[in-house]
Formats: sequence, structure tokens, C-alpha cells
Amino acid sequence: MAKIEPFEKYTKQYDSWFDKYNYVYQSELLAIRKLLKIDKNGVEIGIGSGRFASPLGIKHGIEPSNKMGKLAMKHGIKVIKGVAENLPYSDNMFDYALMVTTICFLDDIKKAFDEVYRILNHDGFFIVGFIDKESPIGKIYQENKVNNPFYKNANFYSVREVLYYLTNSGFEDFSFCQTIFKALEEINNIEPVKKGYGKGSFIVIKANK
Repeated sequence: MAKIEPFEKYTKQYDSWFDKYNYVYQSELLAIRKLLKIDKNGVEIGIGSGRFASPLGIKHGIEPSNKMGKLAMKHGIKVIKGVAENLPYSDNMFDYALMVTTICFLDDIKKAFDEVYRILNHDGFFIVGFIDKESPIGKIYQENKVNNPFYKNANFYSVREVLYYLTNSGFEDFSFCQTIFKALEEINNIEPVKKGYGKGSFIVIKANK
């Protein structure tokens, strides 16, 4: 069952995070752009309030939370209610798929990645943005998750674990970049985006079908 309760109950609180930590948000967006680089037919899975899809020009989204989906639709995005483990799309439908801070809320990451693979065309790719559980911020989130309404039931992953599931679903030819090198409260400018992983807390992986 999708972990939507906190997103239904604290919708405004969730969306206000992007304003409170605007430089963090802009840094994450910049990292995604680094590996996206194209304007094709894409879908964001777990689109939330549309904070990433809208500036990236993504016109399609899946979201299990009604309230979050309504916010995304205000950006002109076509949002379908659904879950990553059972995507309501036909095979080979999209050029790329995006998940940003979504994998920690999945019920079945293997099944979700299999579904993403299915809906991508033969030259498609999958971009996953997430907080590395082995990073400084990842460790803080895990230590304090019981007190956070959004992360209370979340499952955080390391880069190695995400790569395992991507490979298991058939993805290959991986590219990486990373950002967020300080504590969130210390970030007063857009953070640099660097290749690889292991130092930044926010990791972006591009995986080809």
C-alpha cells in the first residue's frame, strides 16, 4: 500500500519545504538537468506537487496522493493516480522516466523498476534522484525518521543497493552525479554538481534500457 497518508495530511508542509530550502531544491534540480539534457517524451513517477516535473518540461506524472496530484496539475501536468509498482501505461511508451526522492516510499522497489523498464522505449533511460543512506544527510534522516511524518515509514537506500535493483531490472550503462555537500541549514547558495558519488548526499543515476 502506497505511503500516502502524510502527503494527504501535510500537503502544504511538504510543498513549503522547497521554498524554505530553495537553494537545496535548486541544487537538486541542477543535478538532474546535468544528466537529463534532452526535451523528449518523459514521465515522472511519484510526481508530488510537480516541483521537478514543471521546470524540467515533463508533461506526464503518476502520483498516489490526490492532494499532491492536484498541486501538480496546476502546473499543466497530466497526472494519473497510481503507484510505481503498477504503472497505467503501455509498453515502450516513454523516452525517459524520472523518480526524485521517491524510491524511499516504494512498497516494492524491484517491481517498480521492472515497471519503469517496461514503459520505456528501446532507447529509453531512467533517472533516479535520491538521498544516499550512507551520506551525512542520509544518516541524519534515518536517525530521526521516527519524528518525521514523511520519513517515518521510509526505506532509504545506498548507491550500491539502487544499482543492484536497476541491474536486476535490466538497466545498464550508468552515469552518476552528486550534490548537497553541507548540512541543509548551511546551504546559502546553489551547491556544485560533481561527477560520481560518495561525497554528496543527493545522488542522481542515469540508467539506460
